[in-house]
Amino acid sequence: MKKQFNRMRQLANQTVGRAEKTEVLSEDLLQVEKRLELVKQVSHSTHKKLTACLQGQQGQDVDKRSKKLPLTSLAQCLVEGAAVLGDESLLGKMLKLCGDTEDRLAQELLVFELQIERDVVEPLYMLAEVEIPNIQKQRKHLAKLVLDMDSARTRYQQTCTTLWPKK
Repeated sequence: MKKQFNRMRQLANQTVGRAEKTEVLSEDLLQVEKRLELVKQVSHSTHKKLTACLQGQQGQDVDKRSKKLPLTSLAQCLVEGAAVLGDESLLGKMLKLCGDTEDRLAQELLVFELQIERDVVEPLYMLAEVEIPNIQKQRKHLAKLVLDMDSARTRYQQTCTTLWPKK
């Protein structure tokens, strides 16, 4: 309780300008700190929009994602149509070829989305939701510690002048 009171008194004195305020961050770090919230907002909104662009359901296993892709269902429909018409007809052969091609396209899309999710979406999420909040938390803790240090220094100097006055 006393520590909180001293901290508040020191903060008030620093705000009014009666007490010296220790600067622990360089000018460059202060600029970075100001941009930190903007980076968090941008990475969060980019993550959200990029996730919405993915056709597969995020977080599911590969087989379930593959089955839910529109290209996969189209490929399956084309292959089934080819089976109905038979391999003897030209349309059947064309549907079989198109179905196989659509299936390969679906697999490529799935691999691409998994790669985007692993290389872009997850790091953006970690940046916006984990790393930046940790940096902000540590910055608040640092400010609190600096305030405690300034308060202790002021009390020390007051004690020194009381015990050993200058002549």
